[in-house]
Amino acid sequence: MAGYAWISLTTDYGTFDGFVAACHGSIARIAPDVRVIDVTHHVPPADVARGAAVLAQTAPHLPPSVHVAVVDPGVGTSRRGVVLTTPGGLLVGPDNGLLIWAAEALGGIDAAHEIRGDVPVSSTFHGRDVFAPAAARLALGSKPAEAGPEIDKASLVRLPDPIVTSGDGWIEAEVLTVDRFGNVQLAAGGDMLRGLGNDLVLNGTVSARLGSTFADVDQGDLLVFTDSAGHVAIAVNNGRAVVVLSVTPGDVVKIATRQ
Repeated sequence: MAGYAWISLTTDYGTFDGFVAACHGSIARIAPDVRVIDVTHHVPPADVARGAAVLAQTAPHLPPSVHVAVVDPGVGTSRRGVVLTTPGGLLVGPDNGLLIWAAEALGGIDAAHEIRGDVPVSSTFHGRDVFAPAAARLALGSKPAEAGPEIDKASLVRLPDPIVTSGDGWIEAEVLTVDRFGNVQLAAGGDMLRGLGNDLVLNGTVSARLGSTFADVDQGDLLVFTDSAGHVAIAVNNGRAVVVLSVTPGDVVKIATRQ
């Protein structure tokens, strides 16, 4: 392998402590010339699904990279650390479902390897001691097989598929993420909006309009649109849809054509 010039980092570590810097340092000690892209370090603590969604929606827009993701409530337990090989790059992190959606977005999993090490590591900081060093070695051209034995792709932990259903003039979908602007992203793909009219009702009571950009509705009104990741999303022009709808990730929203 020729290696990679880039490593991306996605974690729930936050930026108030030294955790992220320590991961950067672990990479720099092994591969000082490899550049690091910080995707985010503000995934809500232990929110594996949120981390998976952010990584999956970001990784295809980055240069070919080794993508390290650490949202790892099972750190120090028997859960595996893995390297996933895809046509669009490598993914390194815990085997808890965090990497799967990104792997699919990068073309699918060609192979999976369990990370095995023979040096002492912290039982609570595998980002620094296991995943960042493994990524640095991979970026320098180490083969995934050198990280550890190949494992059956079917044995990888997967997150439950989000709820997405549809009928004549309506769709129902699980809230996937809520961004810092209060926009609500659903698990449904934007193509599912094609069968709906322009005047909509959300959850049976809240009025909204189908559009393509925030200015398609008046200030304070709700907009249903296809977001930059290709998902159905709900926004308020100059407001916060999450407040209006009072939803959190995992809730289900029904969008129906007004009768």
